[in-house]
Amino acid sequence: MRISISIFKELIPAAFTALCLALPGSVHAERLKDLASVQGVRQNQLIGYGLVVGLDGSGDQTTQTPFTVQSVISMLQNMGVNLPAGVSLQLKNVAAVVVTTSLPPFAQPGQMLDVTVSSMGNAKSLRGGTLLMTPLKGADGQIYGIAQGNVVVGGVGAAANGSKAQINHLSVGRISGGATVERAVPTALGQGDFVYLELNDTDFSTASRVVETINQRFGAETAAAQDGRVIRVRAPQGSDERVSFLGALQSMNVTPAQVAAKVILNARTGSVVMNQAVTLDSCAISHGNLQVVINTEPVISQPAPLSGGQTVVAQTSQIEIKKEPGQVLFLKGGASLADVVKALNAIGATPQDLLAILQAMKAAGSLRAELEVI
Repeated sequence: MRISISIFKELIPAAFTALCLALPGSVHAERLKDLASVQGVRQNQLIGYGLVVGLDGSGDQTTQTPFTVQSVISMLQNMGVNLPAGVSLQLKNVAAVVVTTSLPPFAQPGQMLDVTVSSMGNAKSLRGGTLLMTPLKGADGQIYGIAQGNVVVGGVGAAANGSKAQINHLSVGRISGGATVERAVPTALGQGDFVYLELNDTDFSTASRVVETINQRFGAETAAAQDGRVIRVRAPQGSDERVSFLGALQSMNVTPAQVAAKVILNARTGSVVMNQAVTLDSCAISHGNLQVVINTEPVISQPAPLSGGQTVVAQTSQIEIKKEPGQVLFLKGGASLADVVKALNAIGATPQDLLAILQAMKAAGSLRAELEVI
């Protein structure tokens, strides 16, 4: 008994509806700036600890967050306010927060940055609060920015008739232009006569193509690959000429090499993502009440007599998946992992079934692709 896949289109469970396939096709040229970055041109992470005030009773519960009280007392003392000994502060409108942002390359003092403000206590919401002046430090402990401003929270909280509703996360907010750069980070565009390009992904073929494209455009021996990721490029000495050169360099179109086959499986949702068509070798797998059999057989196509053609030998495959007696799914043609996944979806396989089957195929050497489970 043979059952077409089309019969099971309406039986595909919701857990598998996020199946995404990137089938091979013509590889298009991409800008070099999308494939590589200039060595040394990078962001730097900044972090700071501060206080958000002016909350509508939604701040930290000071009995459970003593560091909030300590921060407020320290701030008041720095402002010349001394509290009597033994005073217990009951702060409901203050929240201790962590402020984070990224310092972009070539940032100069006075430049404004967006910051993210996150509660680190048990504050219910940061809506309507104001962040007090907070120093932002880098990994070296130096201050590179100062943050302050009104916190904007995108979520909405509401309560009616004893029930509560919350949309989005109320304990995290942003301040647009809330930080001012106080110190610049020196960024050197290369060393001496050279700049270095770093590919986003290590690939010897792509590195070779980038070198070839650059040398065709700017002359022989302009670029040389140091390994599968780093490319050394000879650049002009002057800063203005070097910037113009890098601008022209990053705008060049390069055709990257086809990446290695990779399959990513989300074990919780059953989502499967393939970066290209992944083929399978012959194998037979039994998993619970599921049986997967993949047979690959040669098919010989002979030309007509006296036609002058050549005999062609091709590989065709048949995928047989059984779940119950009398229920068999056949897929003819190339042994494609996409066909196997679709057939398993059609008979209602769970994400755990799919994970076990793919791992068994990988262990048996039938799945010729990198398998990553997230």
